[in-house]
Amino acid sequence: MFPFVTDAMAQGVPASITESPLFGMLPFVLIFVVFYFLLIRPQQKKQKALQQMINDLQKGDKVVTNGGIHGTVYKLGDNVITLEIADKVRIQLDRQNITRLENQNDKT
Repeated sequence: MFPFVTDAMAQGVPASITESPLFGMLPFVLIFVVFYFLLIRPQQKKQKALQQMINDLQKGDKVVTNGGIHGTVYKLGDNVITLEIADKVRIQLDRQNITRLENQNDKT
């Protein structure tokens, strides 16, 4: 009924393309490269900048914690930081809870 269909199916794909294992892994490698440049690398840069900001904190810096508390750095320790959140109201936090500087341009 369809005499040309069997001839077309018999031709198949050239053997050089189907036998190469690298050709089969190429889509996975490309997906990994895209994920690296769009997701992994920017996240690493952001984490490195945050860690540098935490290491560079000084007394008097106004900061915001990951809980949304705004305060001024009163005392710095190795792992603990003391924030003054109101007049004579001080709290102690882990250094890693600092999210950002509140006034990066007004620093004296």
